[in-house]
Amino acid sequence: MENFARCFAFTLGAEGGYSDNAGDPGNWTGGAVGHGALKGTKFGVSASAYPMLDIANLTLQQAEDIYRRDYWATVHGDELPLPIVIVAFDAAVNAGPRRAIAWLQLAAGQSSDGVLGPATLAALNSSNALLLAREALVRRLEFSTQLSTWPSFGLGWSRRIIALAGALAA
Repeated sequence: MENFARCFAFTLGAEGGYSDNAGDPGNWTGGAVGHGALKGTKFGVSASAYPMLDIANLTLQQAEDIYRRDYWATVHGDELPLPIVIVAFDAAVNAGPRRAIAWLQLAAGQSSDGVLGPATLAALNSSNALLLAREALVRRLEFSTQLSTWPSFGLGWSRRIIALAGALAA
C-alpha cells in the first residue's frame, strides 16, 4: 500500500490536471492528432486509452482506481522493489504497460516481449534494484527521443525522467 501511494503521488504530480492540447495524440479518442474526439487527459488518464470515459469530469478517486487496476496490477506493483516499481508504474501510465515492462526487461537483460512473467520478475528481484531502475529510465529516454512528438513534448518528458531519477534515491 505504501509503495502504491508513493508511486501514485509521483505520477499524479508529473501528469497534473486536465489538458486538451490538440497536438497531443493521447488527447484524441482515436490515438492520433485529428482522429476521433478531442477529449483530453486528466491525471494521466487519456482519451486515447479510455475513449468512452468522460475525461474532463474524471475524479481523483476514479483515476486512482484506474491506476491500480490497469497499471499497478499489470506491472506487478506489489511484487517489485520500490526503485523499480516507481519507474515501471510511471512508465506504464505515460507510455503503456507493455512498453514499461519491455524497458524493465531490457534493463534486466531479458528478452523484451512486454509481458512480465516469472523469469523477468526473478531477474528484477535478484539484481541491484537501483541500477535496474536507472537503466530502465535510460531505455525510456532513448525510446522517447525517437518519437515524432519529441520536438513538442521532449523537454517535458526529459524533466519528468530526471525528476524520477532523483526520486529513486530519496
